[in-house]
Amino acid sequence: MKLTPQEQTILRLLRSDPLLDAAGLADRLGTTKASISVALSNLTRKGAILGRGYLVRGEAAVVVVGGAIMDVKARSSAPLDHATSNPGEVDTDPGGVGRNIAENLARLGTPTHLVAAIGSDSFGEALLAHTRGAGVQLDHVVTSGRPTGTYLAVLDHDGDLSVAVSDMSATDALTVSDIEPARSLVQNCDLLVVDGNIPLDVATWLCDVARSGDVPVVIEPVSVVKARRLRPLLAPERPILAVTPNIAELAALVDHDVADTVPAITRATTELHALGVRHVWVRRGKRGSLLSSAPAGSGVTSRPTVTTNTAVSADVVDVTGAGDSMTAGFVHALLRDDDPVTAAAFGQATAALTTESAHTVRPDLTHALVTGRLTTQQGTS
Repeated sequence: MKLTPQEQTILRLLRSDPLLDAAGLADRLGTTKASISVALSNLTRKGAILGRGYLVRGEAAVVVVGGAIMDVKARSSAPLDHATSNPGEVDTDPGGVGRNIAENLARLGTPTHLVAAIGSDSFGEALLAHTRGAGVQLDHVVTSGRPTGTYLAVLDHDGDLSVAVSDMSATDALTVSDIEPARSLVQNCDLLVVDGNIPLDVATWLCDVARSGDVPVVIEPVSVVKARRLRPLLAPERPILAVTPNIAELAALVDHDVADTVPAITRATTELHALGVRHVWVRRGKRGSLLSSAPAGSGVTSRPTVTTNTAVSADVVDVTGAGDSMTAGFVHALLRDDDPVTAAAFGQATAALTTESAHTVRPDLTHALVTGRLTTQQGTS
């Protein structure tokens, strides 16, 4: 692939600042926007950049497809009394599983594109502004005729979730034709994350497109209902790199009850390995997590490697978004060539740090912050 001096300079600028657009590049190079547009077109044709978001080939880049909503969180100031009004605080925060994962990834330093449905309303505008400001590429966001999704959560005085209601109609209405423009982006990224909020036919199409480009896929089931909906997606002919359920979601994926014990979880994860899932990383709340990994190239009868991680925070402020940050930390570490066990430890530390923040995505989250927590954990173990 032979590049002109101008094209080489543009690639260097995009690697240092992925958010630059054609106008910004023209300002940096002292040339016209039209000249830059021609150069960008040539770079796309030559395969040096991918898609409308100027994803530079060679970056460890992730595409996340899923929900983007506004979280409305109410936390009581005392133990909850049901069926009556409780004193407390109410805040709004950008959320949605896919959007949260994307923001966490960007804050950790992984170039990330988000594909999601947003309404033409004030919540949508706020979500886009916040997410773009965190460093996430939004060129393939779909503008929906439905309102931006909303998630209403009620937390008790300890920060634990009591009840939640979500309106995901914009995400529920996503179609394959809506996200078809992202096909090239998906085929050429380093890893695809699919959250269970999107319709099954869209998730299936995404996994098939990723497979055609040999792109690994991580699936975040989101909830029991949505995990159950995802069951038909899992099949040996459609291999998945990792699935990240909690205990209840794991039970939904295997279609039977699963006790929160290592033997019971391992039996259930073995069922998912037989369906082509390489790693099953199960969140266990205050007990930490369990990672079950099938040996590469093994038959379905091979015994998986099982590791547990009990590192959780003792200073919980709010658990909202912890699972999303956990998945993001895992993906971020995998793309830095960490082995799955090390990547799971990184994700566990990311989640612990998130629970210590009142925000759904911790605004000061960085790779260095997580590695610092890991170092502290190792020093006290």
